[in-house]
Amino acid sequence: MAYTLKVNGQSTTVDAPPDMPLLWVLRDLMNLRGTKYGCGIGQCAACTVQLNGKAARACQTPISTVGTQAVTTIEGLSLDGTHPVQVAWTEIDVPQCGYCQAGQMMAAAALLAKKPNPTDADIDSAMNGNLCRCGTYLRIRKAIHKAASLPKNNASGKTVQTAAK
Repeated sequence: MAYTLKVNGQSTTVDAPPDMPLLWVLRDLMNLRGTKYGCGIGQCAACTVQLNGKAARACQTPISTVGTQAVTTIEGLSLDGTHPVQVAWTEIDVPQCGYCQAGQMMAAAALLAKKPNPTDADIDSAMNGNLCRCGTYLRIRKAIHKAASLPKNNASGKTVQTAAK
């Protein structure tokens, strides 16, 4: 079947069986390899993308259920790597092996869009289920707090003026 998706702000049509996971549509049909395959059963969150701004496990999302929802992958978080989460991840030096980090960053960005100044409890709750074999959880939490303090950028990478916190 043909499905028209809006991925990273661009409409594209793909031919896929209705039960094909969004993960494989993104990686194999659209060549967007930033979204990682981890466990394939929705337990590790390495495959996290955003559907209409909410974190979702791409390995557990059949293409037939996406419909008109906007899909954002790590490649679409910002045009030039200047999304506050990306900047904070670099400044805090979060990754060790880095395999889970795209999923971690997508979940963090969804959290910050919903709660611009999250508490440790908010972060722990939102990030629960995003597994990191290297155990960088404390750096992840620190980076999310750092990202919350950075200026927000729009899709063009230009800084957007925000109210003082």
